[in-house]
Amino acid sequence: MLVTPHTHTQINPAPTYRWRRDNWEIKLMELPNEHYSLVGGNLIINNPEEKKHAGTYVCVAKNVYGTVISKEAKVKFGYLEEFPDEERDPVTVKEGQGAVLLCAPPKRWPTEVTFRWIYNEFPVFLHPDKRRFVSQSTGNLYISKVEASDAGNYSCYVFNPQIGKGVYSKFIPLISTEETPEKRYKADLVVKFPDTTAMLNYNVTLECFALGNPAPHIVWRKIGATDLPASAQVSMSGALLHLYNVQYEDSAGYECEAINQKWQDWHQAWLYVEAAPEWAVTINNTQKDVGSEHTMSCVANGKPGPYIRWLKDGYSYGKGELKFSSLTFEDSGMYQCIAENYWGIIYASAELRVIACAPTFELNPVKKYLLGANNGRVVIECKPRAAPRPRFTWTKGKEVLFNNSRISIMFDGSLEILNATRNDEGVYTCLAENDRGKANSTGTLTITEATQITVAPEDTQVMVGEEVHLQCQASFDPSLDITFIWSLDFRVIDFYLEWKHYERIMDREDSGELKIMNVQLRHEGRYTCTAQTVVDNVTASADLKVKGLPAPPGGVRVEEIRDTSVKLVWNRGADHGSLILGYTIQTRDFYALTEVDWRDASTSPTALDGMSVMADVVDLYPWMEYEFRVYATNEFGDGEASIPSMKIKTWDAVPVVAPTNVGGYGGKDGELIITWTPVQPQYFYGKKFGYVVAFKPHDEVDWWYETISDPETRRYVHRDASFRVKSNDFQVREFQVKVKTFNSKGDGPYSLSTTIYYPRDVPSESPTDVYSRPVSSHEALVWWIPVMDTGTGLQQYIDGYQVKYWRKYDDTEPGANRIFVPASMNQTRLENMLPDSHYLIEVRAYNGAGVGPPSEHCEMFTKRAPPSVAPQMWRYISYSGKWLYVWWHHISYDWFGNESFPLYYKVMFRKTGYITGPIYMTGWHFIDFPMPQVGDYELEVRGRYEGGDGPIRKIRLQGKASFLRPTLSLAAMLLLALCIVGLGI
Repeated sequence: MLVTPHTHTQINPAPTYRWRRDNWEIKLMELPNEHYSLVGGNLIINNPEEKKHAGTYVCVAKNVYGTVISKEAKVKFGYLEEFPDEERDPVTVKEGQGAVLLCAPPKRWPTEVTFRWIYNEFPVFLHPDKRRFVSQSTGNLYISKVEASDAGNYSCYVFNPQIGKGVYSKFIPLISTEETPEKRYKADLVVKFPDTTAMLNYNVTLECFALGNPAPHIVWRKIGATDLPASAQVSMSGALLHLYNVQYEDSAGYECEAINQKWQDWHQAWLYVEAAPEWAVTINNTQKDVGSEHTMSCVANGKPGPYIRWLKDGYSYGKGELKFSSLTFEDSGMYQCIAENYWGIIYASAELRVIACAPTFELNPVKKYLLGANNGRVVIECKPRAAPRPRFTWTKGKEVLFNNSRISIMFDGSLEILNATRNDEGVYTCLAENDRGKANSTGTLTITEATQITVAPEDTQVMVGEEVHLQCQASFDPSLDITFIWSLDFRVIDFYLEWKHYERIMDREDSGELKIMNVQLRHEGRYTCTAQTVVDNVTASADLKVKGLPAPPGGVRVEEIRDTSVKLVWNRGADHGSLILGYTIQTRDFYALTEVDWRDASTSPTALDGMSVMADVVDLYPWMEYEFRVYATNEFGDGEASIPSMKIKTWDAVPVVAPTNVGGYGGKDGELIITWTPVQPQYFYGKKFGYVVAFKPHDEVDWWYETISDPETRRYVHRDASFRVKSNDFQVREFQVKVKTFNSKGDGPYSLSTTIYYPRDVPSESPTDVYSRPVSSHEALVWWIPVMDTGTGLQQYIDGYQVKYWRKYDDTEPGANRIFVPASMNQTRLENMLPDSHYLIEVRAYNGAGVGPPSEHCEMFTKRAPPSVAPQMWRYISYSGKWLYVWWHHISYDWFGNESFPLYYKVMFRKTGYITGPIYMTGWHFIDFPMPQVGDYELEVRGRYEGGDGPIRKIRLQGKASFLRPTLSLAAMLLLALCIVGLGI
C-alpha cells in the first residue's frame, strides 16, 4: 500500500522539506526508516501499519526568506467488522400488515456504506419498490404491507466501497400468515429524516417511508414554498428526496406526508446548509519601507463563520488582523493566514519583505515637459523609490521653494501650484534625501490659456418622441486640440452604440452640440458637457425633462397577509411632467398561464388616487401564492408596471366551493358509481384537501359516508350486493348522492343532492333522425332525436349517448372514435377527422348496464383541407415613417385540386409577447396601419377557407407609437398599386 500526502510550494530559491506526524518531526535524514521516504517534497509511506502510521501529517517548507506549513493530511485505516454469529429471530406478521427487519450493522470506517438485502440465497438481492424500502441510514428493511410472496429468509448485506469489502448477516426468517378478510391499516411513518446539516454545493438525501395498507403514497413539500427546489428529485416511489448542489436558499423545513385511504401521517424536520471556508480577501507578497505602517488582513466566507489565525515562519503569530505601526527588518518573513470552521481549513501564504534604499528616479522621473492652464491648478509629481520615506525639496531655477498660499509641497513629494500664471513657467527640480542617500529630477513647466465654456446647454423640457438640441461651445488655447464629451447622469454617452438617439454635431472646432432624436423617458436626466484638452477641462450641465407616461412605482411590498386580502405598500415613481391621476394594482397567482397573465385586482379603497402609497388588495384566494405589481396613470396614459413584489402565500381557510356536476349511475354486480367535477386547485383554500362522498337509497334515512383524500379524484365506486336489481323490482332503484370538500381547516359545504338511478337493463331503443354537417376539414356537427326517457322504466332509463364515427372504406368499426355526451344533450361536435373523407356516424343510448341498440348510420363528407403554404407577403413603410402598408398574394384556387375554397383573410396585429390582439377580416389582399412608435409588434396574415384556417405568415416590426385602428384608404390603395407595378408583381 502506498500513501502519498502531497505539498505544492512555489518558492525561489528551492526550499528544504521536513515532515511532522502528530506534531513530532519525522527524522528522515538522521534516522533512515524502511517505511518513510522523501521524493521531491512528497512523503511516501511503504507498507503502512495502523499503529505506526495513522495520524495527522504536516509538511514544513523552508528557505532563506522564511518558512511555511502545509495543510494537514490525515491518514486513517478503513475497516468493516463482521456481523455477530448469533442466529436472528424470525419475524411473524399478518398479510396486509407492515414489517420491519432490523439490520444492526457492525462497526466500520468510513461510515459511508451501502445497504442491500439478500432474499433466500446469495446473490439474489431484493429490489426496493413502492412496498419495500431499504434505509441507507440504518440499513433496516421496511415492507409497507406484507404479501404472501414476501415470505422467506432475509440477510442484510453491508458493503464498504472505500476498502472494497462486504459482509452479510445471518438470515432472518419472515413468516406471513393469511388474514381473511384482509384488513386495511392507516399510513404510519416509520422512517423519518432527522434535522440535517448539508454542505454548500454538495448533495443530500432525505428518507421517509410509511407502513400501511394500501401502500401509502409519499408526498414531499418545502415549508413556506409552493414547490420543491429546482434541483430536487424524488425517487424510490417517493421514499427519497434528493437535493443536488445544495444552496443556502435550500435551507428550510421539509415535510413528507404519507397518504392512503385510511389515514394521513406527516413529519417535518429542518435542513441546514453550511459551508467550508472560502477566501473572499486574501494576502499577497508585499514589499514595504522600513519604519512604515502596514496592515495584513484576510477575509473568509463560510458557515459557521470561520476563525482567522496567523503563522509567521511556521509559528503562531496572532489572530484577526495584523497591524504594524513601524516596520522593522525583523518583521520580514513568510506569513500564513489560516481560516477554519467545523467543515474545513484553508491556508493563504505571502511574503512580507521590509526594505531600505537610497532615493532613485530611474523608474519614475519627473516629466521633462509639463503643461498647465492659466489660473488653473498644476501638480508636478515627484515619486522616487526610497526607503525610508525621503525628505523633499523643490527649486525653480536656483530658487528654493517654500509652502505659501499658492505653492505647497504635498505629503507624497508632489508640488502643487494654485492659480498658475505665465510667471510660474520655468525649470522645476525635485530633490529627495534620506539616511541612505539623495537624488533629484528636473522638468520644464509651460502655462497655456485656460479652456472656458462660452455657450452652455440650457434646461429643456420636451415630449416623448420629439427631437432636442443641447448647445455647448468653448474657447481654448490654439496650440492644443479640444474634444467634447457628453454624459447623462455621470454616464458617458457612447455615440457609436447609441446612434439611434444621440448624435454629436461637430460643424465647428469650438462646438460640440448634442442632438437627441426620438426622445424617450429614459433619456431624462442631467446632461453634462465636458470640454477637454490635454491640459485642463471644464464642464457645464443642463437638465432635460421628458413629459410622458409616468415611471413605474418602486419598492412594491406586502406588509400584512390575511386569508383573502393583503396590505400592499409602494413608493411613488416619477410623474414625468404630468400629474399622476391614479394607480392600478395587478395580481398574478400560481396558476397564471403565462408570465404576462396579470389581472387587475380589487382594492380597498376601490379607486386609488395619485397620492396613494398603500392599499388593501381584497377578494384573493386563501392558500394561494401571489405576486403584485403597480402602475400609475397620467394624462398621457398608463405607465410601465413596477417590478413584481416578492411572492407571498395567503393564509389558509375553510373551503367554500362544493364540487359541481354531481351525478352517477348504477353499474353491474352491485356497483354504484358516483361522479363529480373536481374543485379547481385555487379553491382548495388549504392543505390536505379532499372530498366526503355521502349517499343513501332514496327510501332510507341514514346516509353513508366515504372520505376521498386525493383532490383530483372525480369518481367513487361503491360495491354492495344488496344494490343489485332483483327480478321482482318493477322500478329503477333511486339513490340520493351529495359531495362536500374539506381541508386541514375544516369542512366545506355539500353540493346539492342529486338522484341517480340503478337500471335493470340496457336501453332498448335507439336514437332516430341522426343528421350531420361538416364544419371544416377536421370537424363536423351531429345531432339526433333523443330516446324517450320515462325515468322509471327499467329498460328506458339512460345516462347519455355514445357517438361513434369512422371512415367508411378506410377504418374498421372497432377502431372508431367515440364521444360520450350526457342525456340532456342531443348534439355534439366531432373532432380530429381527416379532410376530404367519407365518414359513417352512429349514435347509441347508454346507462350503467351498457349501451343500447345503434341508430341508423349517417353518412357525410368532410371538407377539403386548406393549403399548406402561407400567402407570400410584403411590407412598405412610408417616407415619413408614420404608415405601414402590407400586401400579400391572392390565393389561387384549383377547382380540380384537393384544397378547399378561400373565403377571406384574417389579419392580427399584436404586441410582441402578447397572446392575442385585434383581428381584422378582409376580402382584399392589402391593408395599412399607422406605424407603431412604441414597442415591438407582430403582424400575422392567414387565409380562411371552407376547410378552416390556413397557415400563418408573420412579420415583425419595431417602433414607438401606440397602435391605432387600420384603414383601407384610397391613397393607400393607389400607393399600393404603384408599389405592385414597381415591383413587377
